[in-house]
Amino acid sequence: MKTIAQQLNVKKFPFEIHDSNRNKIYNENSDGSWIKREYDSSNNQIHYENSDGFWEKREYDSSNNQIYYENSYGSWENREYDSSNNQIYYENSYGVIRDNRVIPEYTIEELQKMLGKEFKIIK
Repeated sequence: MKTIAQQLNVKKFPFEIHDSNRNKIYNENSDGSWIKREYDSSNNQIHYENSDGFWEKREYDSSNNQIYYENSYGSWENREYDSSNNQIYYENSYGVIRDNRVIPEYTIEELQKMLGKEFKIIK
């Protein structure tokens, strides 16, 4: 299969294509090696792929914090952030977990109000 530069008969390298936000979405070298990238509407890179078959996928929250990452080697990472954009949770495919999430505490009355029914604690 021909590369984009080969299809277009490009002679000057590196050959690059940018999107309307000036993000480099394609790069090709004279040896035929290439890199493709995709970006979301906030210009965060969400996909990367190269001619060697390696790829990466990223996801972001509404504050542009990276919340998920995975790659073709099987590695992955999950992250959570609080309302101030502080990372409060991290976990990866190697078994590393850093959990700084606050566990909320409630009174029985608060729980009853939230659940809409009464109950009692059994010990």
